[in-house]
Amino acid sequence: MLIAHTVEVRMTRYGQENGFERKAKAGDRIKTGSGKRGKAMKVLIVGGGGREHAIAVSMKKSSRVEQLYCVPGNAGIARIAECESSIGVMEFDKIVAYAKEKAVDLVFVAPDDPLAGGLVDTLEAEGFRVFGPNRRAAILEASKAFSKDLMKKYHIPTADYEIFDDPQKALDYLETAAMPIVLKADGLALGKGVLICNTLEEARAGVKEIMQDKHFGSAGNLLVIEEFMTGREVSVLAFVDGKTIKPMASAQDHKRARDGDEGPNTGGMGNFSPSPFYTEEVDAFCRKYIYQPTVDAMAAEEREFKGVIFFGLMLTPNGPKVLEYNARFGDPEAQVVLCRMENDLLDVVEACIDGTLDKIDLRFEKDAAVCVVLASEGYPVSYDKGFEITGLERFENRDDYYCFHAGSKFDKEGRVVTNGGRVLGVTAKGATLQEAREKAYKATEWVSFANKYMRYDIGKAIEEAPVWQ
Repeated sequence: MLIAHTVEVRMTRYGQENGFERKAKAGDRIKTGSGKRGKAMKVLIVGGGGREHAIAVSMKKSSRVEQLYCVPGNAGIARIAECESSIGVMEFDKIVAYAKEKAVDLVFVAPDDPLAGGLVDTLEAEGFRVFGPNRRAAILEASKAFSKDLMKKYHIPTADYEIFDDPQKALDYLETAAMPIVLKADGLALGKGVLICNTLEEARAGVKEIMQDKHFGSAGNLLVIEEFMTGREVSVLAFVDGKTIKPMASAQDHKRARDGDEGPNTGGMGNFSPSPFYTEEVDAFCRKYIYQPTVDAMAAEEREFKGVIFFGLMLTPNGPKVLEYNARFGDPEAQVVLCRMENDLLDVVEACIDGTLDKIDLRFEKDAAVCVVLASEGYPVSYDKGFEITGLERFENRDDYYCFHAGSKFDKEGRVVTNGGRVLGVTAKGATLQEAREKAYKATEWVSFANKYMRYDIGKAIEEAPVWQ
Protein backbone atom coordinates (compact mmCIF):
# COMPACT_ATOMS: atom_id res chain seq x y z
CA MET A 1 0.00 0.00 0.00
CA LEU A 2 2.90 2.34 0.78
CA ILE A 3 4.41 1.78 -2.67
CA ALA A 4 1.08 2.37 -4.40
CA HIS A 5 0.55 5.55 -2.39
CA THR A 6 4.04 6.82 -3.25
CA VAL A 7 3.49 6.22 -6.96
CA GLU A 8 0.09 7.98 -6.85
CA VAL A 9 1.53 11.04 -5.09
CA ARG A 10 4.50 11.17 -7.46
CA MET A 11 2.29 10.92 -10.56
CA THR A 12 0.17 13.80 -9.25
CA ARG A 13 3.30 15.85 -8.52
CA TYR A 14 4.71 15.30 -12.01
CA GLY A 15 1.43 16.47 -13.47
CA GLN A 16 1.43 19.64 -11.38
CA GLU A 17 5.07 20.52 -12.04
CA ASN A 18 4.71 20.06 -15.79
CA GLY A 19 1.43 21.94 -16.20
CA PHE A 20 -0.77 18.85 -16.44
CA GLU A 21 -2.74 19.52 -13.27
CA ARG A 22 -6.49 19.15 -13.21
CA LYS A 23 -8.18 22.56 -13.44
CA ALA A 24 -11.90 22.35 -14.09
CA LYS A 25 -11.20 19.90 -16.93
CA ALA A 26 -9.15 22.57 -18.70
CA GLY A 27 -7.09 20.04 -20.64
CA ASP A 28 -10.00 17.88 -21.70
CA ARG A 29 -10.88 17.08 -25.28
CA ILE A 30 -13.47 19.41 -26.72
CA LYS A 31 -15.81 18.51 -29.50
CA THR A 32 -14.77 20.34 -32.63
CA GLY A 33 -17.40 19.53 -35.21
CA SER A 34 -17.80 16.66 -37.60
CA GLY A 35 -15.25 17.79 -40.18
CA LYS A 36 -15.82 16.57 -43.72
CA ARG A 37 -15.98 12.80 -43.39
CA GLY A 38 -16.30 11.39 -46.90
CA LYS A 39 -15.52 14.74 -48.59
CA ALA A 40 -12.33 16.30 -49.90
CA MET A 41 -10.25 17.88 -47.14
CA LYS A 42 -7.35 20.24 -46.63
CA VAL A 43 -4.81 18.70 -44.26
CA LEU A 44 -1.96 20.43 -42.43
CA ILE A 45 0.99 18.38 -41.12
CA VAL A 46 3.15 19.90 -38.38
CA GLY A 47 6.79 18.82 -38.58
CA GLY A 48 9.69 18.70 -40.98
CA GLY A 49 11.51 15.37 -40.75
CA GLY A 50 11.51 11.91 -42.27
CA ARG A 51 8.51 10.88 -40.19
CA GLU A 52 6.50 13.81 -41.53
CA HIS A 53 7.56 13.04 -45.10
CA ALA A 54 6.30 9.46 -44.67
CA ILE A 55 3.03 10.78 -43.22
CA ALA A 56 2.68 13.23 -46.11
CA VAL A 57 3.27 10.50 -48.71
CA SER A 58 0.59 8.33 -47.10
CA MET A 59 -1.85 11.24 -46.80
CA LYS A 60 -1.29 12.14 -50.44
CA LYS A 61 -2.54 8.68 -51.44
CA SER A 62 -5.96 9.42 -49.93
CA SER A 63 -8.63 10.24 -52.49
CA ARG A 64 -10.16 12.56 -49.90
CA VAL A 65 -7.12 14.84 -49.50
CA GLU A 66 -7.75 17.90 -51.65
CA GLN A 67 -4.72 19.90 -50.52
CA LEU A 68 -1.74 19.09 -48.30
CA TYR A 69 0.16 21.69 -46.26
CA CYS A 70 3.18 21.34 -43.98
CA VAL A 71 5.02 23.57 -41.48
CA PRO A 72 7.96 23.83 -41.66
CA GLY A 73 8.33 20.88 -44.05
CA ASN A 74 11.52 20.15 -46.01
CA ALA A 75 12.70 19.87 -49.60
CA GLY A 76 11.22 16.39 -50.01
CA ILE A 77 7.82 17.22 -48.53
CA ALA A 78 7.69 20.34 -50.74
CA ARG A 79 7.34 18.09 -53.80
CA ILE A 80 3.89 16.94 -52.66
CA ALA A 81 2.70 19.65 -50.23
CA GLU A 82 2.69 23.41 -49.83
CA CYS A 83 5.29 24.14 -47.16
CA GLU A 84 5.89 27.21 -45.01
CA SER A 85 9.48 26.87 -43.84
CA SER A 86 9.41 30.11 -41.84
CA ILE A 87 7.10 28.62 -39.17
CA GLY A 88 8.64 26.47 -36.44
CA VAL A 89 6.83 23.61 -34.73
CA MET A 90 6.75 25.48 -31.40
CA GLU A 91 5.36 28.72 -32.82
CA PHE A 92 1.79 27.94 -31.87
CA ASP A 93 0.28 31.33 -32.72
CA LYS A 94 1.79 31.26 -36.20
CA ILE A 95 0.59 27.69 -36.77
CA VAL A 96 -2.95 28.65 -35.77
CA ALA A 97 -2.85 31.71 -38.05
CA TYR A 98 -1.54 29.63 -40.95
CA ALA A 99 -4.21 26.97 -40.41
CA LYS A 100 -6.88 29.66 -40.46
CA GLU A 101 -5.41 31.32 -43.55
CA LYS A 102 -5.45 28.03 -45.46
CA ALA A 103 -8.85 27.04 -44.00
CA VAL A 104 -7.60 23.55 -43.21
CA ASP A 105 -10.03 20.85 -42.14
CA LEU A 106 -7.60 18.76 -40.10
CA VAL A 107 -4.20 19.23 -38.45
CA PHE A 108 -1.81 16.31 -37.89
CA VAL A 109 0.68 17.16 -35.13
CA ALA A 110 3.61 14.78 -35.55
CA PRO A 111 6.65 15.76 -33.38
CA ASP A 112 7.07 15.27 -29.64
CA ASP A 113 7.84 18.82 -28.50
CA PRO A 114 4.64 20.50 -29.76
CA LEU A 115 2.55 17.59 -28.47
CA ALA A 116 4.08 17.91 -25.01
CA GLY A 117 3.75 21.68 -25.23
CA GLY A 118 0.00 21.54 -25.88
CA LEU A 119 -0.32 22.42 -29.57
CA VAL A 120 -3.26 20.02 -29.88
CA ASP A 121 -5.06 21.86 -27.04
CA THR A 122 -4.34 25.23 -28.67
CA LEU A 123 -5.67 24.16 -32.06
CA GLU A 124 -8.74 22.46 -30.60
CA ALA A 125 -9.56 25.61 -28.66
CA GLU A 126 -9.65 27.38 -32.04
CA GLY A 127 -12.13 24.81 -33.37
CA PHE A 128 -9.80 22.67 -35.48
CA ARG A 129 -9.98 18.88 -35.78
CA VAL A 130 -6.58 17.66 -34.63
CA PHE A 131 -4.80 14.31 -34.67
CA GLY A 132 -2.48 13.71 -31.75
CA PRO A 133 -2.67 13.50 -27.95
CA ASN A 134 -3.44 16.63 -25.97
CA ARG A 135 -1.00 17.92 -23.40
CA ARG A 136 -2.34 15.85 -20.52
CA ALA A 137 -2.01 12.66 -22.54
CA ALA A 138 1.35 13.51 -24.14
CA ILE A 139 2.94 13.28 -20.69
CA LEU A 140 3.15 9.56 -21.46
CA GLU A 141 6.28 10.45 -23.43
CA ALA A 142 7.12 13.84 -21.97
CA SER A 143 7.95 12.35 -18.55
CA LYS A 144 9.69 8.99 -18.26
CA ALA A 145 9.16 9.18 -14.52
CA PHE A 146 5.40 9.51 -15.04
CA SER A 147 5.28 6.60 -17.49
CA LYS A 148 7.34 4.33 -15.21
CA ASP A 149 5.08 5.10 -12.28
CA LEU A 150 2.02 4.52 -14.49
CA MET A 151 3.32 1.08 -15.40
CA LYS A 152 4.06 0.22 -11.78
CA LYS A 153 0.62 1.37 -10.62
CA TYR A 154 -1.24 -0.59 -13.32
CA HIS A 155 1.03 -3.67 -13.35
CA ILE A 156 2.29 -3.22 -16.92
CA PRO A 157 5.54 -5.21 -17.32
CA THR A 158 8.66 -3.03 -17.38
CA ALA A 159 12.15 -2.89 -15.90
CA ASP A 160 12.69 -2.21 -12.20
CA TYR A 161 13.66 1.41 -11.56
CA GLU A 162 14.21 4.26 -9.12
CA ILE A 163 13.69 8.00 -9.66
CA PHE A 164 15.93 10.78 -8.33
CA ASP A 165 15.80 14.57 -8.20
CA ASP A 166 19.07 14.83 -6.24
CA PRO A 167 22.31 13.85 -8.05
CA GLN A 168 24.03 12.86 -4.80
CA LYS A 169 21.24 10.45 -3.91
CA ALA A 170 21.49 8.98 -7.40
CA LEU A 171 25.24 8.50 -6.95
CA ASP A 172 24.71 6.87 -3.56
CA TYR A 173 22.20 4.46 -5.08
CA LEU A 174 24.64 3.47 -7.82
CA GLU A 175 27.25 2.35 -5.30
CA THR A 176 25.35 -0.88 -4.66
CA ALA A 177 23.50 -1.22 -7.98
CA ALA A 178 24.17 -4.06 -10.41
CA MET A 179 25.97 -3.19 -13.66
CA PRO A 180 25.31 -2.63 -16.48
CA ILE A 181 22.59 -0.09 -15.70
CA VAL A 182 20.50 2.41 -17.66
CA LEU A 183 20.21 6.15 -16.97
CA LYS A 184 17.31 8.08 -18.51
CA ALA A 185 16.71 11.81 -18.49
CA ASP A 186 13.08 12.28 -17.49
CA GLY A 187 12.05 14.72 -20.20
CA LEU A 188 12.27 14.96 -23.98
CA ALA A 189 15.81 14.78 -25.34
CA LEU A 190 15.45 14.18 -29.09
CA GLY A 191 15.69 10.43 -28.57
CA LYS A 192 19.19 10.74 -27.07
CA GLY A 193 18.57 11.05 -23.33
CA VAL A 194 19.34 7.41 -22.52
CA LEU A 195 22.76 6.20 -21.36
CA ILE A 196 23.71 2.53 -21.03
CA CYS A 197 26.49 2.31 -18.45
CA ASN A 198 28.62 -0.82 -18.20
CA THR A 199 30.66 0.22 -15.16
CA LEU A 200 30.19 2.26 -12.00
CA GLU A 201 32.58 4.87 -13.38
CA GLU A 202 30.45 5.26 -16.51
CA ALA A 203 27.31 5.53 -14.40
CA ARG A 204 28.83 8.24 -12.20
CA ALA A 205 29.83 10.16 -15.30
CA GLY A 206 26.31 9.70 -16.67
CA VAL A 207 24.72 11.23 -13.57
CA LYS A 208 27.05 14.23 -13.92
CA GLU A 209 26.24 14.57 -17.64
CA ILE A 210 22.47 14.40 -17.18
CA MET A 211 21.78 16.02 -13.80
CA GLN A 212 24.72 18.34 -13.13
CA ASP A 213 26.07 19.40 -16.53
CA LYS A 214 22.50 19.45 -17.94
CA HIS A 215 23.64 17.99 -21.25
CA PHE A 216 19.96 17.44 -22.08
CA GLY A 217 18.77 20.66 -20.47
CA SER A 218 15.77 20.60 -18.15
CA ALA A 219 15.01 17.04 -19.33
CA GLY A 220 17.62 16.00 -16.76
CA ASN A 221 15.98 17.60 -13.73
CA LEU A 222 14.72 14.14 -12.83
CA LEU A 223 16.70 10.96 -13.46
CA VAL A 224 15.30 7.47 -13.94
CA ILE A 225 17.77 4.71 -13.08
CA GLU A 226 16.60 1.45 -14.57
CA GLU A 227 17.72 -2.16 -14.54
CA PHE A 228 19.46 -3.27 -17.72
CA MET A 229 17.31 -5.73 -19.64
CA THR A 230 18.55 -8.20 -22.22
CA GLY A 231 16.77 -9.52 -25.30
CA ARG A 232 15.54 -8.30 -28.67
CA GLU A 233 14.24 -4.76 -29.02
CA VAL A 234 11.05 -4.39 -31.07
CA SER A 235 8.92 -1.33 -31.80
CA VAL A 236 5.15 -1.43 -32.23
CA LEU A 237 3.14 1.65 -33.19
CA ALA A 238 -0.56 1.67 -32.43
CA PHE A 239 -3.51 3.89 -33.30
CA VAL A 240 -5.62 4.85 -30.28
CA ASP A 241 -9.01 6.58 -30.00
CA GLY A 242 -9.17 6.88 -26.22
CA LYS A 243 -10.55 3.42 -25.59
CA THR A 244 -9.76 1.19 -28.59
CA ILE A 245 -6.20 0.38 -29.67
CA LYS A 246 -5.16 -1.01 -33.06
CA PRO A 247 -1.50 -2.09 -33.27
CA MET A 248 0.32 -1.60 -36.57
CA ALA A 249 2.94 -3.88 -38.08
CA SER A 250 6.04 -4.40 -35.92
CA ALA A 251 9.39 -2.77 -36.65
CA GLN A 252 12.95 -2.90 -35.39
CA ASP A 253 15.18 0.15 -34.94
CA HIS A 254 18.95 0.65 -34.87
CA LYS A 255 19.80 3.46 -32.46
CA ARG A 256 23.59 3.35 -32.27
CA ALA A 257 25.56 5.48 -34.71
CA ARG A 258 27.92 2.81 -36.01
CA ASP A 259 27.95 -0.78 -37.21
CA GLY A 260 27.73 -3.50 -34.60
CA ASP A 261 25.65 -1.22 -32.35
CA GLU A 262 28.72 0.83 -31.48
CA GLY A 263 28.91 4.58 -30.91
CA PRO A 264 26.49 7.05 -29.31
CA ASN A 265 22.71 6.81 -29.39
CA THR A 266 21.02 8.61 -32.27
CA GLY A 267 17.47 9.31 -33.33
CA GLY A 268 17.66 6.09 -35.37
CA MET A 269 20.01 4.95 -38.16
CA GLY A 270 17.66 2.51 -39.85
CA ASN A 271 14.68 0.26 -39.43
CA PHE A 272 12.89 -2.76 -40.83
CA SER A 273 9.34 -4.11 -40.74
CA PRO A 274 8.03 -6.57 -39.78
CA SER A 275 10.30 -7.92 -37.06
CA PRO A 276 10.70 -11.71 -37.31
CA PHE A 277 11.13 -11.74 -33.54
CA TYR A 278 7.64 -10.35 -32.98
CA THR A 279 5.81 -13.67 -33.10
CA GLU A 280 2.08 -14.39 -32.75
CA GLU A 281 2.74 -15.43 -29.14
CA VAL A 282 4.49 -12.14 -28.40
CA ASP A 283 1.66 -10.21 -30.05
CA ALA A 284 -1.00 -11.99 -28.00
CA PHE A 285 0.89 -11.33 -24.76
CA CYS A 286 1.40 -7.64 -25.54
CA ARG A 287 -2.22 -7.05 -26.52
CA LYS A 288 -3.41 -8.55 -23.23
CA TYR A 289 -0.84 -7.25 -20.76
CA ILE A 290 0.66 -4.11 -22.36
CA TYR A 291 -1.32 -2.40 -25.13
CA GLN A 292 -4.88 -2.31 -23.84
CA PRO A 293 -3.81 -1.90 -20.19
CA THR A 294 -1.83 1.21 -21.17
CA VAL A 295 -4.84 2.79 -22.88
CA ASP A 296 -7.07 1.86 -19.95
CA ALA A 297 -4.53 3.23 -17.45
CA MET A 298 -4.40 6.61 -19.20
CA ALA A 299 -8.20 6.76 -19.23
CA ALA A 300 -8.30 5.88 -15.53
CA GLU A 301 -5.90 8.75 -14.85
CA GLU A 302 -8.27 11.11 -16.74
CA ARG A 303 -5.69 11.47 -19.52
CA GLU A 304 -7.62 10.05 -22.46
CA PHE A 305 -5.13 9.27 -25.22
CA LYS A 306 -6.01 9.84 -28.88
CA GLY A 307 -3.36 9.50 -31.54
CA VAL A 308 -0.43 7.09 -31.85
CA ILE A 309 1.37 5.31 -29.02
CA PHE A 310 4.84 3.99 -29.75
CA PHE A 311 5.64 0.92 -27.67
CA GLY A 312 9.36 0.29 -27.33
CA LEU A 313 9.55 -3.34 -26.23
CA MET A 314 12.28 -5.63 -24.94
CA LEU A 315 11.64 -9.33 -25.57
CA THR A 316 13.32 -10.63 -22.42
CA PRO A 317 13.70 -14.29 -21.40
CA ASN A 318 10.79 -13.62 -19.03
CA GLY A 319 8.53 -12.18 -21.72
CA PRO A 320 8.00 -8.76 -23.31
CA LYS A 321 8.51 -5.65 -21.21
CA VAL A 322 8.11 -1.95 -22.00
CA LEU A 323 11.34 -0.04 -22.56
CA GLU A 324 9.65 3.27 -23.31
CA TYR A 325 6.55 4.97 -24.64
CA ASN A 326 6.40 7.67 -27.30
CA ALA A 327 3.25 9.66 -27.90
CA ARG A 328 3.58 9.78 -31.71
CA PHE A 329 4.94 7.96 -34.75
CA GLY A 330 8.56 6.92 -34.39
CA ASP A 331 11.24 8.01 -36.83
CA PRO A 332 12.29 5.99 -38.84
CA GLU A 333 9.56 3.51 -37.79
CA ALA A 334 6.94 5.52 -39.67
CA GLN A 335 8.95 5.15 -42.87
CA VAL A 336 8.79 1.33 -42.89
CA VAL A 337 5.31 0.91 -41.41
CA LEU A 338 3.20 3.47 -43.27
CA CYS A 339 4.44 2.39 -46.70
CA ARG A 340 3.03 -1.09 -45.91
CA MET A 341 -0.37 0.08 -44.62
CA GLU A 342 -3.27 -0.73 -46.94
CA ASN A 343 -5.82 1.56 -45.27
CA ASP A 344 -6.50 5.15 -46.21
CA LEU A 345 -4.52 7.01 -43.53
CA LEU A 346 -7.06 9.83 -43.38
CA ASP A 347 -9.86 7.34 -42.59
CA VAL A 348 -7.87 5.91 -39.67
CA VAL A 349 -6.88 9.35 -38.38
CA GLU A 350 -10.49 10.53 -38.34
CA ALA A 351 -11.62 7.34 -36.61
CA CYS A 352 -9.12 8.05 -33.82
CA ILE A 353 -10.44 11.60 -33.46
CA ASP A 354 -14.09 10.51 -33.48
CA GLY A 355 -13.71 7.47 -31.20
CA THR A 356 -14.73 4.98 -33.90
CA LEU A 357 -11.47 3.09 -34.31
CA ASP A 358 -13.24 -0.16 -33.44
CA LYS A 359 -14.89 0.04 -36.86
CA ILE A 360 -11.54 0.12 -38.71
CA ASP A 361 -10.05 -3.11 -40.07
CA LEU A 362 -6.38 -2.16 -39.96
CA ARG A 363 -4.48 -3.98 -42.71
CA PHE A 364 -0.87 -4.23 -43.82
CA GLU A 365 0.73 -5.71 -46.91
CA LYS A 366 2.42 -9.10 -46.65
CA ASP A 367 5.69 -7.70 -47.96
CA ALA A 368 8.54 -6.17 -45.94
CA ALA A 369 10.31 -2.81 -45.83
CA VAL A 370 13.81 -1.70 -44.84
CA CYS A 371 14.97 1.88 -44.25
CA VAL A 372 18.64 2.88 -44.26
CA VAL A 373 19.36 6.38 -42.96
CA LEU A 374 21.90 8.46 -44.86
CA ALA A 375 23.39 10.80 -42.28
CA SER A 376 26.00 13.54 -42.15
CA GLU A 377 29.41 12.24 -41.07
CA GLY A 378 29.87 13.05 -37.38
CA TYR A 379 26.19 12.77 -36.44
CA PRO A 380 24.99 12.90 -33.66
CA VAL A 381 27.90 14.89 -32.17
CA SER A 382 28.93 17.50 -34.76
CA TYR A 383 28.65 17.69 -38.51
CA ASP A 384 28.65 20.07 -41.45
CA LYS A 385 25.63 20.75 -43.64
CA GLY A 386 24.71 22.66 -46.77
CA PHE A 387 26.04 20.08 -49.24
CA GLU A 388 24.14 19.50 -52.49
CA ILE A 389 22.23 16.23 -52.74
CA THR A 390 22.21 14.58 -56.17
CA GLY A 391 20.45 11.54 -57.62
CA LEU A 392 17.05 12.10 -56.02
CA GLU A 393 15.32 11.73 -59.39
CA ARG A 394 16.14 8.02 -59.35
CA PHE A 395 13.28 7.48 -56.87
CA GLU A 396 10.59 9.10 -58.99
CA ASN A 397 7.68 7.04 -60.34
CA ARG A 398 8.52 3.95 -58.27
CA ASP A 399 6.17 2.16 -55.90
CA ASP A 400 8.72 -0.01 -54.12
CA TYR A 401 11.45 2.57 -53.44
CA TYR A 402 11.16 5.72 -51.30
CA CYS A 403 13.55 8.49 -50.36
CA PHE A 404 12.16 10.19 -47.27
CA HIS A 405 13.79 13.54 -46.48
CA ALA A 406 14.76 14.02 -42.84
CA GLY A 407 17.17 16.97 -43.02
CA SER A 408 17.05 18.82 -46.34
CA LYS A 409 16.23 22.27 -47.66
CA PHE A 410 16.53 24.40 -50.78
CA ASP A 411 19.51 26.77 -50.98
CA LYS A 412 19.45 30.21 -52.62
CA GLU A 413 20.03 28.63 -56.03
CA GLY A 414 17.10 26.26 -55.56
CA ARG A 415 19.31 23.20 -55.10
CA VAL A 416 18.41 20.52 -52.52
CA VAL A 417 21.10 20.54 -49.81
CA THR A 418 21.70 18.79 -46.50
CA ASN A 419 20.22 20.48 -43.45
CA GLY A 420 20.62 18.08 -40.53
CA GLY A 421 22.32 15.09 -38.99
CA ARG A 422 19.94 12.55 -40.47
CA VAL A 423 19.48 13.60 -44.08
CA LEU A 424 17.56 10.90 -45.98
CA GLY A 425 15.75 7.66 -45.19
CA VAL A 426 16.25 5.39 -48.19
CA THR A 427 13.49 2.80 -48.00
CA ALA A 428 12.64 -0.21 -50.15
CA LYS A 429 9.95 -2.88 -50.10
CA GLY A 430 10.43 -6.51 -51.04
CA ALA A 431 8.68 -9.87 -50.87
CA THR A 432 10.98 -10.77 -47.95
CA LEU A 433 13.05 -8.80 -45.46
CA GLN A 434 16.21 -10.04 -47.16
CA GLU A 435 15.02 -8.77 -50.54
CA ALA A 436 13.95 -5.42 -49.09
CA ARG A 437 17.33 -5.05 -47.40
CA GLU A 438 19.25 -5.75 -50.61
CA LYS A 439 17.11 -3.25 -52.52
CA ALA A 440 17.47 -0.56 -49.85
CA TYR A 441 21.26 -0.78 -49.81
CA LYS A 442 21.34 -0.76 -53.59
CA ALA A 443 19.25 2.42 -53.58
CA THR A 444 21.62 4.16 -51.15
CA GLU A 445 24.08 4.27 -54.05
CA TRP A 446 21.67 6.35 -56.15
CA VAL A 447 22.09 9.51 -54.08
CA SER A 448 25.22 11.41 -53.11
CA PHE A 449 26.31 14.32 -50.92
CA ALA A 450 29.74 15.34 -49.63
CA ASN A 451 29.76 13.86 -46.11
CA LYS A 452 27.34 10.97 -46.63
CA TYR A 453 27.47 8.36 -43.87
CA MET A 454 25.43 5.25 -43.06
CA ARG A 455 25.49 1.98 -41.17
CA TYR A 456 25.98 -1.12 -43.31
CA ASP A 457 24.36 -3.63 -40.96
CA ILE A 458 20.75 -2.41 -40.85
CA GLY A 459 18.54 -5.49 -40.73
CA LYS A 460 21.42 -7.93 -40.36
CA ALA A 461 19.59 -9.51 -37.41
CA ILE A 462 16.80 -10.74 -39.71
CA GLU A 463 18.99 -13.67 -40.63
CA GLU A 464 18.62 -15.02 -37.09
CA ALA A 465 15.66 -16.98 -35.74
CA PRO A 466 13.20 -15.68 -33.11
CA VAL A 467 14.39 -16.49 -29.60
CA TRP A 468 11.45 -15.66 -27.30
CA GLN A 469 8.76 -18.21 -26.55
